[in-house]
Parts: sequence; C-alpha cells; structure tokens
Amino acid sequence: MSAANRKTGPHPTARTLPASSLSRVGSVPYLNAAPLIYGLKDQILLATPARLAELLQEDALDAALVSISEVLLTDRYDLLDGVAIASRGAVRSVFLAHRRPLEEVREVFCDTASLTSVNLLRVLLAERGVKPVFRRLNRYADSARHDFVLLIGDAALDFALDSPSHQIWDMGEVWRQETGLPFVYAGWALRRGAETTLLRQQLRDAKTRGLAALEEIVRVRPEYDEPFRRAYLGGNIRYELGPDEKRGISRFEELLRKHGLGRVHEAHYVV
Repeated sequence: MSAANRKTGPHPTARTLPASSLSRVGSVPYLNAAPLIYGLKDQILLATPARLAELLQEDALDAALVSISEVLLTDRYDLLDGVAIASRGAVRSVFLAHRRPLEEVREVFCDTASLTSVNLLRVLLAERGVKPVFRRLNRYADSARHDFVLLIGDAALDFALDSPSHQIWDMGEVWRQETGLPFVYAGWALRRGAETTLLRQQLRDAKTRGLAALEEIVRVRPEYDEPFRRAYLGGNIRYELGPDEKRGISRFEELLRKHGLGRVHEAHYVV
C-alpha cells in the first residue's frame, strides 16, 4: 500500500462527553488510540507520549494516555484499571527495523517519543546479551539510512508499509513468544492526589463507546485503507487491561529491575 492510498476519508463524528474534567487530559494522536478517545478528541490535548509525560510531571495534566514506563518509573501516578493499549502478539507499530543481524547491533537510532518502546527493546536485547548504544533519531526521513532503527506509532506503520529493505522485528510478537503474555504499551495515568472520580468514569465510557463504534472508526478514519484499519484496530491492538495484561506488566517490571533500567515501582490500579 503506497503512501498515496493512506488518506481515505474524514475523521468520525462522535457524541461528545461532558467537558468537565477533560480540559486537563492528554492523549497520543496515533491511530491506535482512536477507540479510547472516541468523543473526546476535541476536548483534550493531543501530544507525543514524551510530551504528555512532561506535562504530567509538571502537574499541568491530571490524566494522560502515556507509556507504561512512565507509570512504573515515576511513583506519582495510578493506572486506570480495565483500559490499555496492548497486544497479544504482533502489534505492527512498535518494532526494530534492521538491515543486519541482531547480534551485530552496536547502536540503535530511536524515536524517543515513547520511553516504553525504548525500554522494551533494551530488555529484549539484554535478554540476548546485547546492549547497544541508543541514539536519538532526529528526523523520520533519516530512518531508512540506519542499519538499526526503533520506530513507533503511525511513523512505524508508514515505514513498514513503504516496503523498506529492512527486516521488521515486531516487539509485541517477540515479547509474546518469550513470555507467553500480552504487552501493555500505554494506559491512562492518573495524577495521584487529584480528584478524578468523574474523569475515570468518562474515560471508561469513552472506551465503551469507542469499541462499540469500532466499525464506524474503521470505516471513516483517514489513515491507510479500510482493510488495514480493521486488522490493526480490530486485531493487533487490544484495549483491555485484565489479569493477563497485569501479569505482563509485572513481568516487564521484573525485567526492568533485572537489567538496571531505573527505579521501578509496582503498578497501582484504580477503578
């Protein structure tokens, strides 16, 4: 599928939720988040995971859909139970693209927008005895120039769909093969101490509406083509945060500690 075929229609219209509590909420703008912010898009801030993490740390937001690492490495957030961006195998939008064998990796150029993706790659490589240097990827246009590049989100989808010369090492698939567990990439981080009772209900309602309207989202979102959107949103990406997903988070916690990737805190879930 060429880049020219990727914009096929307008964004969906959805019944919006009450504006109260939503002015201090942020989400990633990626396609995979669409079902979780159904009806909220025009009421919340859209930014990269890294920027959302900064705003949470500055107490400029009360809740944000951020990388799970932000929750595990910063002991100031609760995680909204039942809602996540996860996968139970291939995720398609989080991968290491490589032109040389993995055992030859010495440096990885990476999209620093998602701390979780960087840490997941560090863990997966460290489990193989490989600890490369990670360098910032300043421009997506330079991705194809590098032998090893970590990409996430819509930019990753664009790269893979352009049929590069690189092989794609899908990190969701590798995680599943090695642990037998789902991997949770992001969740709703709630600032501990903030009053979020109404907000939590609004976020759960948005997910319920989004999943109920998944066919509409698939039909009218502009990214890529309809068969791809259906397979990606309806198969590769999972939106539950249940017992299996929590076990996946716990295993990730263990591996972060094992490989010395920061002071890791146990996830605390709130309904």
